[in-house]
Amino acid sequence: MEDQDFLLFIKKIKEQTSIDLALYKEAQMKRRLTTLRMKRGYNTFVAFFDAMMKDKELFYEFLDRMTINVSEFWRNPNRWELVEQKFIPEMLKRNRRLKVWSAACSTGEEPYTLAMILAEHGALNETSLHATDIDDGALEKARKGAYLDRSIRDVPANYVKKYFRQDQMMYHISDELKKAIKFQKQNLLVDTFDTGFDLIVCRNVIIYFTEEAKHVLYQKFAKALKPGGLLFVGSTEQIFSPGQYDLEAADTFFYRKKGV
Repeated sequence: MEDQDFLLFIKKIKEQTSIDLALYKEAQMKRRLTTLRMKRGYNTFVAFFDAMMKDKELFYEFLDRMTINVSEFWRNPNRWELVEQKFIPEMLKRNRRLKVWSAACSTGEEPYTLAMILAEHGALNETSLHATDIDDGALEKARKGAYLDRSIRDVPANYVKKYFRQDQMMYHISDELKKAIKFQKQNLLVDTFDTGFDLIVCRNVIIYFTEEAKHVLYQKFAKALKPGGLLFVGSTEQIFSPGQYDLEAADTFFYRKKGV
C-alpha cells in the first residue's frame, strides 16, 4: 500500500506540475520526501499532495526538499579559480560577447559568482548571463540577492568589499550584478534549451537523477553548447564517457564540446 501511495503521488505531481519524480533516484527522493511529509503531519503521500495543492508555502517546501537547494559562493574554490584565471580569459580572447548559463541555479550563489568573475574581466555588460531553476521560491531568493554570512565564506575578501553591502548578518548583492542576470523558471528534464552557449554551469544536481535522465541531460547540454564551449559539473558528477556526447575533458569537472 505504501508503494502504491508513493506511485500515485508521483503520478499526481507529474500531471499537475510536469515534474517527473520517477527520473530521480527513488530511494533518496522517497526518504527525503517521507521525512518532510511526516514532519508536516500527513499520514500518506496522497494526503500530502492534496495539502500542497492548497498551500503554496508547503508546495515550495516540497520543491526545496526535492531540488536540494544547497548552494554557496565559490563552492570548490580551486575550480572557480580555473574559471576565473584560465577559461574565461581564453573565451574572451576569441569573443568579447559571451553567452553563459547557470542551470539549476538554486538561490543564486552560482550565477552571482559567475557575474563577479565576468565583471572583474570587464565583460559583464557584454555577456548574456542566464540562470534557471525549477523552484519559484529559490528564484525569488536569487532575485533578492540577500545572503547570510556563512554563504560567502569562500568569496575573496576584495570581492566581498566590491560586490556586497553588509547589513548586520545579511550581505546584499550589488545592483550591478543583479541587473546583469536573467533569472527564469525551467524544468531541465522537460523544457527545451537555448543554444550557442560558451559556458554552462550545472553542479551538484545531476547526481540526483537516474542514469537514463543523466544521459538525456548530457545530450541536451552538449547540443546547447557552441563548438569549443564548456560544461562545468559538480565534484561528484564526472562524465566517464564524454565522447558519446561529443564532449572531451578540458580539466577536472570541465568538458569541452568538440568542433574547434
